[in-house]
Amino acid sequence: MSFTTTILQWFQDNGRALPWRDTRDPYAIWLSEIILQQTRIEQGLPYWERFMRHWHTVEELAAASEDEVLREWQGLGYYSRARNLHTAAKQIVEMGGFPRTLEGIKRLKGVGDYTAAAIGSIAFNLPAAVVDGNVYRVLSRYYGIITPINTTEGKKEFTALAQSLLPKNEASAFNQAMMDFGAIQCTPQTPLCPSCPLQETCIAFRENKVTGLPVKQKTLKIKERHLTYIYIKYKGETAIHRRSARDIWQGLYEPWLTDVVPSSAVLQCRNLKHVLTHRIIYADFYLWEPTERPSLPDDYVWIKETDIDKYGIPRLIDIFLQKLNE
Repeated sequence: MSFTTTILQWFQDNGRALPWRDTRDPYAIWLSEIILQQTRIEQGLPYWERFMRHWHTVEELAAASEDEVLREWQGLGYYSRARNLHTAAKQIVEMGGFPRTLEGIKRLKGVGDYTAAAIGSIAFNLPAAVVDGNVYRVLSRYYGIITPINTTEGKKEFTALAQSLLPKNEASAFNQAMMDFGAIQCTPQTPLCPSCPLQETCIAFRENKVTGLPVKQKTLKIKERHLTYIYIKYKGETAIHRRSARDIWQGLYEPWLTDVVPSSAVLQCRNLKHVLTHRIIYADFYLWEPTERPSLPDDYVWIKETDIDKYGIPRLIDIFLQKLNE
């Protein structure tokens, strides 16, 4: 059997049962793809279900406020995805419905080549191959490709290969099969080679190169950042402000961020660690209960402490508040 036929047969026997696969509704499929960008399915699934319950249609999502969307997204990370999702929902409504071409789908905020191919093939069976981490891994191992996957040359090579393998009348099944095969069978660590239906013709297996593929150039530099927060308690209220653009956690709310700690503030947590893609955040959290309402920068607002759940906050702040409440 050919590579494509084998993959499709494997998918028929082993494909994952996921709720967005029971529909051709482009809204549900688009929502799943945005949520699952850089997110594991087991983590993203509850968020997809929450969004589908909260906003049944793209029109309802478009009518929501950004704060509402960010609040529902809280804890999932990469908050630019939530803002892009909200913007794209408005675009779709303005278009009069979900675009049915790859070019139209790519015009949506937050949608790149991979996401457009996934949405287009699954919702409309458009003949566009997806190329993500799973696809890179499967193809690089099976064909023994050593071109780094994070280079322009590598992206072109793998995209062309995936497209050449795509059965044009079964684009949806093939793309989902490749995703699942990489996630279940040809995994990054300890792939299930003994039971793999492609074992006999897999170059990486035959040449004992499975653990060395795919190849990726090392380019990412991790930076550390240290923050100091003061959580103020004053007559049942606390002060927060909304983070601005061009920085982490854009649009989310946080307590007083300062370099000067009041002498009566009490340290609650030191070096609370939070790992982002390009940096590691270390934060010190202080509790301050002043006798008079302090003067803060103009962009801070006073809210009831009990209302803080109504605001979208970064996961790091949420962890601190849980510790504080304990």
